[in-house]
Amino acid sequence: MKLAVMMGTLCFATLAVVGCSSKTVDPKEYSGFLKDYSQLKEAKSPSGAEVMRWIDPKVDIKKFTSVYIEPTQLYPKPQPTAKISQQTLNGITSYYDQALKREIGKDLPLATGPGPGVIVVRAAITAVSSKTEGLHAYEVIPIALVAAAVSTASGIRDQETTLATEAVFLDGANNKVISQVVRKGTGKPLENDSQAMTANDVKPVINGWASDMRQSYLKLKAAK
Repeated sequence: MKLAVMMGTLCFATLAVVGCSSKTVDPKEYSGFLKDYSQLKEAKSPSGAEVMRWIDPKVDIKKFTSVYIEPTQLYPKPQPTAKISQQTLNGITSYYDQALKREIGKDLPLATGPGPGVIVVRAAITAVSSKTEGLHAYEVIPIALVAAAVSTASGIRDQETTLATEAVFLDGANNKVISQVVRKGTGKPLENDSQAMTANDVKPVINGWASDMRQSYLKLKAAK
C-alpha cells in the first residue's frame, strides 16, 4: 500500500513538472556557466524556437574572419547513471562539437585558437535541478535530460527527454562577450522508464541549435 501511495505521489508531481514546463529555460534553472544572465531577453531563433538571448548592439560582426569552437563542456560536471551513461555524455558533447564546426564552418574558416578576428564559441550542455518537492531523485539526473514518466488512464506513456544548452560568443582578441544564448529542446521519446538514453536521441536537437547559430550569424552580418 505504501508503495502504491509513493508511486502515485511521484506520478502526480511529475505530471505537474511536465504540464508547467515552458519552451524557454526558467531563470531558476540557469546553471552558472554564463557570467551574467541579466541582459538575456526572450527572442525567436531563426527556426522560430523560443530562446533567451543577448547580442551586443555595438558588435562589428564583419571584423571577424574565422571561428574557434571550444570543446563543449558538461556544466556542472555530472555523474553518469544507469539511464545516462558516460558513453552517452561523451557522445553528446562530441556531437555538439561536430555540429557546430559543420554549420558555422560553412561561413567562417575554423581557427585553431583565439586571436584577433576570431569568434570564440564556448558552449555547454547544462544541468537543471528540480525545485519541486517530492522530486529530489530528479536532481541527480545530469545535463537536463529529464525522463518524465507521464501517467495516463491507459498506463505509462513514452518518456520525454529534454536537453538544455548555454553558449557564449567571445571576441578572440580581448575575450569580450559579444553574444549569449540559453535554450532547450525536446529529443526523441523513450519507450519506457527502463530504456537508457543515447546520444542519438538528442542529435536532432543539437543539429537545430547549430543551424540556428549559423543562421543568427548570417542574419546579424547582413544587418550590419
